[in-house]
Amino acid sequence: MNSIDFVLNGKEVKFTGNPAARLLDVLRDDFRLTGVKCGCKEGECGACSVIIDGLLVNSCMVAMGSINGSTITTIEGYCETARYAVLDKAFASVSAVQCGYCIPGMVLAAECVLAKTPHPTEDEIRVGISGNLCRCTGYNAIVNAISIAAKEGNGLW
Repeated sequence: MNSIDFVLNGKEVKFTGNPAARLLDVLRDDFRLTGVKCGCKEGECGACSVIIDGLLVNSCMVAMGSINGSTITTIEGYCETARYAVLDKAFASVSAVQCGYCIPGMVLAAECVLAKTPHPTEDEIRVGISGNLCRCTGYNAIVNAISIAAKEGNGLW
């Protein structure tokens, strides 16, 4: 069986299982990265969001065979960065987390928004996180947190 080689959270890894397996399942079951949540299994909720080659992607919609050579970042890898520390502090400062189920995907969406537009408008933030559903917060605190992170990021993005 051929292996699928990719970079996961900064480390070169191999997967030798079914190339039709969903990235979501492989991340959770094979690599034990449970920050990637299983929500809708249809690419609608964003709970399974990861960053693949710089783009926010719903991992439930990605077959393992399509990621050979890619670089993937999950919330576990992102938590090791200075950018995460700024977002974490901003989310905490405005109580942007309630149940927390959406937050790993929401934080990665925020990273992608800020990487593209370091000083986004409220509308740009709302569009950037629109693929991530939150049943608890009503989004205002999350949008505020991302705005705060943009201001306090001191050129990180």
